[in-house]
Amino acid sequence: MNDKKRVLVVEDEKAIKLGLEENLKFAGYDVQTAEDGPEALRLGLTSHPDLILLDIMLPGMSGYDVCRKLRDGGAHMPIIMLTARQDEFDKLHGFEMGADDYVTKPFSVKELLARVRAVLMRGRERADEPHEYVFSDCRLDTESRILTRSGKALTLTRTEFELLAYFCRNAGKALSREVVMNDVWGTEYYGTQRSLDSFVSNLRSKIERDAHDPKHILTVHGVGYKFLL
Repeated sequence: MNDKKRVLVVEDEKAIKLGLEENLKFAGYDVQTAEDGPEALRLGLTSHPDLILLDIMLPGMSGYDVCRKLRDGGAHMPIIMLTARQDEFDKLHGFEMGADDYVTKPFSVKELLARVRAVLMRGRERADEPHEYVFSDCRLDTESRILTRSGKALTLTRTEFELLAYFCRNAGKALSREVVMNDVWGTEYYGTQRSLDSFVSNLRSKIERDAHDPKHILTVHGVGYKFLL
């Protein structure tokens, strides 16, 4: 039985695509490739890769749209986005669409392979964790990616879901803002702590009975946040 992890490489620049394919195969991965957005979406939904390396600028459909449509279609495999852009908005937008990590071109093969291993490892670790968390009148199901409050489903953005799931997995721990940002969005995230505080504020408005007197997402002054189930 073949237990190799399968990586889907989505890149329209042939030289980069070929280089990624060869290096990933040498590192022991099975590799599929796609050169445009529609083909990437089709393969992502039908061939069930273990991880996708997804360029943003693609013919037919942007990487952002591919990522969003994959998540909307129920695909939960890790997605690492490849981009030459370094603007914070682009990174935030990618995370909102459901990306797990970001690598900015030009990148070293060694760095990229390390990111691939790290993201796949996080996925294996999460598979052994509880899939349901209950706090107050809320219930978070990380498999179906649904949050309910008093039996009613609440709408979460991709980033809000990932942040809340992270808090639940680390309940009771005092977490610095830097640690939260690195663990949830990866070391390539260049957003400010104010961005994180804004996401926390949005979450509090949805899960706390009184967002101004939170009982679950607590501020630890001088440190960051602590989540209580």
